[in-house]
Amino acid sequence: MKSFNICLLLSFISVSSLFAQEIDTIPIETKGLEIKLKRSPLPVRVGALTFKPIKIAPVVVDEKVNYWKTATQIGIDVNQGAFSKNWRAGGVNSLAVGGLLNYKTAYSKESYSFTSEVRLEYGKVKNKDQLQKKTRDRIFWDNKGGLQLSKSWYFFGSVTFESQFDRGYFYYRDPAENNVEKGDLISKFMAPGYLTESIGFEYKPVPYFSTRIGTGTAKQTFMLDTAVINLTRNPGNFGLRPRQGTRPPQTFRNELAFQVTSTFGEKQIFTNVFLYARYNMFIPYDRKLEHVDHRLDLTLKSKINKFMNVTINGVGLFDKDSDPEVQASQNLSLGFGFTFPR
Repeated sequence: MKSFNICLLLSFISVSSLFAQEIDTIPIETKGLEIKLKRSPLPVRVGALTFKPIKIAPVVVDEKVNYWKTATQIGIDVNQGAFSKNWRAGGVNSLAVGGLLNYKTAYSKESYSFTSEVRLEYGKVKNKDQLQKKTRDRIFWDNKGGLQLSKSWYFFGSVTFESQFDRGYFYYRDPAENNVEKGDLISKFMAPGYLTESIGFEYKPVPYFSTRIGTGTAKQTFMLDTAVINLTRNPGNFGLRPRQGTRPPQTFRNELAFQVTSTFGEKQIFTNVFLYARYNMFIPYDRKLEHVDHRLDLTLKSKINKFMNVTINGVGLFDKDSDPEVQASQNLSLGFGFTFPR
């Protein structure tokens, strides 16, 4: 019986080995299978690499740093109206022409800076059966040098000149001459004219805004034509002494004062809308606070296209030397404007 079991076990082992051998040696059909290796696209260089030095000539850049920046604006506007004799809605034929020139140059190097700004404005209107009248007339020239003390503070010195181009008149109707329009001379070039020197500190947190605090300011008033002195039309006589008996009228005056000047440079506040503003406060040391002078200039410009724009100019002035009340002027124009460089 034992021998039978041993024979049966040996038979089972041999059958299992045969079965396993057949599984491990299953034939695979490889006919038709071909593995091809792609050739490398990179060239293979056989041999040693040799390097030859090449001399490169040095390149000299002949350029200079320009520390100056300039900008020029020229504007021309024309307004005209005409009516037929039988125009029942009423109206008067008129022609108005105006122009302006703004020039600004700025120098900046390290902690030193210099800025010069010129603003020239002139315009006239002529209505039928009336005298010609000015719509704008100003000469403004400001020069400022600065030394940077910190990120936003500067020590500055400035010289400013202001006057006008043409004669200015007070217009009225003379009842003694059939209400014919006449005019009395009240101002002209250098009558008056102003020259202001100032030193102090300037606060400039951003390029387009600054405030000058002129602790030491001197202002000279010039009256080169005494024919302008008319106490009826100019009660303050621009701060100058009128004729007193045989004593001639005063033609020059010097004042010492404290001055604050804030400027908001031409900055885009909306799409194609630019704002320029300048406020000046002049406080004389030798007079009461009621003689403090204030002047605010505002210009709002909207660009229609590359060359055409609409401009609104406004001026508010309080100066008891010229008039005891607040003076104001406003001008709206549609015209052509050019800026260089663009």
